Amino acid sequence: MKRLTRCITLIIPLFFCTSWGVFAHQRINKLAIFTLPSGMIAFYKQQAKYITEHAVDPDKRRYADSLEAPRHYLDVENYEQNIDSIPEKWKDALARYGQKRLQANGIVPWQIQRTYYSLVKAFQTRDSIKILKYSADLGHYIGDAHVPLHTTANHNGQLTNQVGIHAFWESRLPELFSDRYNFVVGKAVYIENPLKEAWKILKHTHQLVDTVLRFEAELNSSFLSDQKYSFSEKNNQVMKQYSVAYSKAYHDKMKNMVEKQMRSAIIAIGSFWFSAWVDGGQPTLKGLIKTELLSEEIKEASVLDKKFKNDKIIGREF
Repeated sequence: MKRLTRCITLIIPLFFCTSWGVFAHQRINKLAIFTLPSGMIAFYKQQAKYITEHAVDPDKRRYADSLEAPRHYLDVENYEQNIDSIPEKWKDALARYGQKRLQANGIVPWQIQRTYYSLVKAFQTRDSIKILKYSADLGHYIGDAHVPLHTTANHNGQLTNQVGIHAFWESRLPELFSDRYNFVVGKAVYIENPLKEAWKILKHTHQLVDTVLRFEAELNSSFLSDQKYSFSEKNNQVMKQYSVAYSKAYHDKMKNMVEKQMRSAIIAIGSFWFSAWVDGGQPTLKGLIKTELLSEEIKEASVLDKKFKNDKIIGREF
């Protein structure tokens, strides 16, 4: 009996939410590089390793910074029933809802705008490390804005008996099927109004929420539990996850939704990077001021990695 109990306790569900997951965030950021024009692409290609590896830094900060979590989502229904009724400008939203409500229910469109202007300033000062840092961060937040379950109070299906759907949609499906996707998305374009563009992305993404939830609920009723889940072993632990058969059925039912959202994220990120470079004066990205991390920056990154591996998320799961 003791032996059986030990085996059961080693079964860990893979239902935690990591906003697109490490795999998808890194792939999206890396592919966005190839949308850039000639004045930018050489620099970004040379720094592709940084842009890729640091695509998940904002998720890591959720383990150390209590203000980080709301930057990744917008619980539309906790503001208004219709997303178009939410004030687009920060000062107007702050006046209507107050800081506490905004922090509780998400600020991702405004975080995209803030990070964008931080990147513009980094281009103006020609600081290579800050250019890379804010490019990676901006890519992450824009990527999150393309995940339907980042735009709803029912962010993990917890209100509809679908707990686990968040990581299922944004992590499991891309990991299984993205090798088949067409990621040729064209060239980055200039964005006249970054905040309006962020809201445009959010509004389209939010329209997909009903389909994401309804299709999974319909599929669930036609699968037995032993068909829906599978188990794999990793680091001496048995991990519970959605089966390949169930994942494929859901993926096919949504008719390339995940691929379309990843493609949209890639071109949007490239366009925001390009626009920030233009607004920053189109500096020559060669021989920039600073090319190496300072010792305190290296130490800070090390502490963050340690917290990411060993600590708990501050704030809610997405």
